[in-house]
Amino acid sequence: MPTTDHPLPAIPLLSGHHIVLLCPASHLHFLSRESTLRWSDPPLITAHECLMTGRAALAFTLVKVGPVRCRVLEGLGERGGTSMLLRSFIHHKFLVCTILSVISLRNAAAQHEGEPYAVRISCGAPEDVTTKPTNTIWKKDFGYTGGKQANATIPSFIEPQLKTLRYFPLSDGPENCYFISDIPRGRYEVRLFFALIADPNFDNEPMFDISMEGTQIHSLKSGWSNNDEQSFVEALVFVPNASFTTCFHSTGHGDPSILSIEILQVDDTAYYFGPLWGKGTVLRTAKRLTCGTGKPAFDEDYGGSHWGGDRFWLAISYFPDSGQSMSTEHSISMTSISPNFYPEKLYQSAIVGSDLQPDLSFEMEVEPNRNYSVWLHFSEIDPRIAGEGERTFDISLNGDTAFESIDIIGMTGGSYAALVLNTTVEVSGKALAIVLRGTNGSHAIVNAIEVFEVIPAESKTSADEVSALQILKSSMGLPRRLGWNGDPCVPQQHPWSGLGCQFDSKSGNWVIDGLGLDNQGLKGFLPNDIAKLQHLQSINFSENNLYGAIPSSLGTIAGLQTLDLSYNQLNGSIPESLGQLTLLQILNLNGNLLSGRVPASLGGLPLHRASFNFTGNAGLCGIPGLPSCGPHLSVAAKIGIAFGASFVFLLAVVAALIWWKRRENILRAQRIAAAREAPYAKARMHFARDVQMTKHHRPHDQVRSHTLIMDPT
Repeated sequence: MPTTDHPLPAIPLLSGHHIVLLCPASHLHFLSRESTLRWSDPPLITAHECLMTGRAALAFTLVKVGPVRCRVLEGLGERGGTSMLLRSFIHHKFLVCTILSVISLRNAAAQHEGEPYAVRISCGAPEDVTTKPTNTIWKKDFGYTGGKQANATIPSFIEPQLKTLRYFPLSDGPENCYFISDIPRGRYEVRLFFALIADPNFDNEPMFDISMEGTQIHSLKSGWSNNDEQSFVEALVFVPNASFTTCFHSTGHGDPSILSIEILQVDDTAYYFGPLWGKGTVLRTAKRLTCGTGKPAFDEDYGGSHWGGDRFWLAISYFPDSGQSMSTEHSISMTSISPNFYPEKLYQSAIVGSDLQPDLSFEMEVEPNRNYSVWLHFSEIDPRIAGEGERTFDISLNGDTAFESIDIIGMTGGSYAALVLNTTVEVSGKALAIVLRGTNGSHAIVNAIEVFEVIPAESKTSADEVSALQILKSSMGLPRRLGWNGDPCVPQQHPWSGLGCQFDSKSGNWVIDGLGLDNQGLKGFLPNDIAKLQHLQSINFSENNLYGAIPSSLGTIAGLQTLDLSYNQLNGSIPESLGQLTLLQILNLNGNLLSGRVPASLGGLPLHRASFNFTGNAGLCGIPGLPSCGPHLSVAAKIGIAFGASFVFLLAVVAALIWWKRRENILRAQRIAAAREAPYAKARMHFARDVQMTKHHRPHDQVRSHTLIMDPT
């Protein structure tokens, strides 16, 4: 194994901290924990984890750039006859850290062949929008959410120049969300910009909470519209499925109003910071500064890789009590490297100490009792510093030493090379102070600072139970004011109204153990899907306008202890299956339209200290306090008989009407025929009369004729 008579400069390691070195091929993470040196490399697992999980031994590729000097720092174990060694290589200009898995190299290369997934949404826009000077396309938000559209007043110059926003009045419910589908699985930088409604009748500065994928990440505070840094929130989130959800939770201080949403894919291993890092962690950007310049910028302004997530860097020329700015046009090596892809421009300016004040100090406000991941960026850009040991400094966080004897040239191999140090610190107070203290007469230097709040991601509610609740929402006619958007149980600060949640350690998900929607104006029916909520212990839907039958599937919810459906319009019989609920203690079905025999299995439950109420249902019978189910007709039977009699009577009336109609038709036909034959009939009548008269008078004529004949003789 090669050795060197010029050993690699010692890398300072303190318990509980680790150092990240930006390298041409990858990031190498040195992690000091109980004096055990460990490494990690994409997919960023420690050697110990590699051994424990039974992964195949890694094949290390040694990359040589010109003359290479090498030494073994520490061996970490052996599996399958392959030693896992931490090696460091130093070239005369920069440090090359290469502990590479062949598989990891191939995966990383394939991952970054194309452009990362990105979607930008202009909230409230009726059509897609293009903004200058970058010709960025912002999609309209149709189909992603509810709420209302309004014109926007943009409070900060750093915000995208969009004209509309979307706001969510309290009448739409306390939780409102954007649901964005067809997103590839992976890690994303998500950025939301806020704005004010351009209407003096609205509260011009709403305050509300924001969650991503069920985890609350931020709360807008009073005065945010006057602070560039507070006009947006940004976080690194892992999206495990093909969709992303961000929600806005009303706190009673105005209607949440959103200007834009950006979802930008980054490397799956971006911002690895140690054991707490993973898919179950959200990193909220608490501070991101580019030092030594007065011009804030996005990665795109710096010509950075799209895989960096187009980060926004707030500019700071000097710290309030120390430092002076410095910049260079010299190129910087070891930039734009996977997985974080920091742009070169970031390292071409810096804040440095002075003879009067060689130390640098920066303090920021934080949330107490939280963990913060601190990333410090360095590059030696002062041409007067050319050798190892000429600039060294210590770094402390809130008074505790995090890094000792930092020598940028010694750790990178030369000037104009990027170095990143990272550590995670727990902060108990409301401030985080970062102090860089020069040693041996040196002046401290820093190029950029990033601070992330480490937020454990919430476990989500069971997907089956969420689906069942959505069916309930639709079938029971849930009022819009109740909301029921997003995840039912998380964030824990904002569960859905009328729900009780508990964590199921077996499944690792939240489940629903109570439904309390009494007197909420429900106007629907109870679906059979309610039985999918198998963890329910209590149901109270009393004093609503629910109709239809009681679903028999309720009898399958074995843990149900309280069922209150009183004062609705439920009809039909009581399902026999309710008698299977052996833990049922309270059953209120009073004030409905139920009928039939109460199941005998329910009749015995009151003896076991259960409380029933069936009153106000005239058709129920069969238990003490209700009519007996004897030979007398039940209400249902009486209704049936009345209906049958009414039907027979209706048939008789219809038959009579048909007979009368037919008779009328016959008479009408006769009258029409008679009218047509009237002249002929009259003529015949006159003729008949003449004939009759002729017959009547002819004998007299004969007599008269005879008389006349007889006289002459």
